Amino acid sequence: MEKRIQIDATEPNAFKAMFGLEKYIQEGQLDKIHYELIKIRASQLNGCSFCINMHTTDALALGENPKRLFLLDAWWDTDLFTDEERVILKATEEVTMVHKNGLSQETYEKALTLFDEHYFSQIIMAIVTINAWNRIAISTHKPLQD
Repeated sequence: MEKRIQIDATEPNAFKAMFGLEKYIQEGQLDKIHYELIKIRASQLNGCSFCINMHTTDALALGENPKRLFLLDAWWDTDLFTDEERVILKATEEVTMVHKNGLSQETYEKALTLFDEHYFSQIIMAIVTINAWNRIAISTHKPLQD
């Protein structure tokens, strides 16, 4: 893979702004496993090896079951995920693939039966944030971390 600029080095203030979004999410109500599932699934959809590597490692460190991570790209075909997680994963897919219709009314309404408006707002912001990180890492060919 060709070497490209690394925005964290060339434009550190851009990364500082992105870390502001991370801080907002981390200081909110969003469950850490919910956030890792969002980050991993969006990164799978976007094909971001840097982020998949980072966030699966982070999820395992939080005690996530490896089997759930192995099956995350077929989550709808297993019984390993709770109703809440299934809605989070569906919303992650729909927001990440916004060009295919975006967040459906069905997913939106189901989410609001399971989460309050604040929690669901934080889910959406988490999805938006990882998609931005994915686009940075993919565009710059961010090298994998060990």
